[in-house]
Amino acid sequence: MTIFDLNNMFLGAEQPREASPVAMFVILGIGVVLFYLIMMRPALRDRRKHEDLIKSLKKNDKVLTTGGLIGSFISTSPDGAEITLRVDDNFKLKFHRNYIVGVLNEEKKDS
Repeated sequence: MTIFDLNNMFLGAEQPREASPVAMFVILGIGVVLFYLIMMRPALRDRRKHEDLIKSLKKNDKVLTTGGLIGSFISTSPDGAEITLRVDDNFKLKFHRNYIVGVLNEEKKDS
């Protein structure tokens, strides 16, 4: 008998109970749901928005790349992985579709 057992006997403290396996699975399930809502869902939403952006490109749209290049959209490769941009009159570049950041809108300014 240890001093802790004697202390518990005289003070009338109860022995700690074991956690229910069901409660542990519920807590684990709540953690998985929170992980999905906080981490996975926003990433999936951003990926879907980028896919919609790439699909909505029209010829001669001004496009910005992650490297800061601005060019006019010409075409997409047959497999859809590469996008061809015209940077100058006789200069074309091919980019992977993931490096397209956005479409630049040219607004007419009233002077």
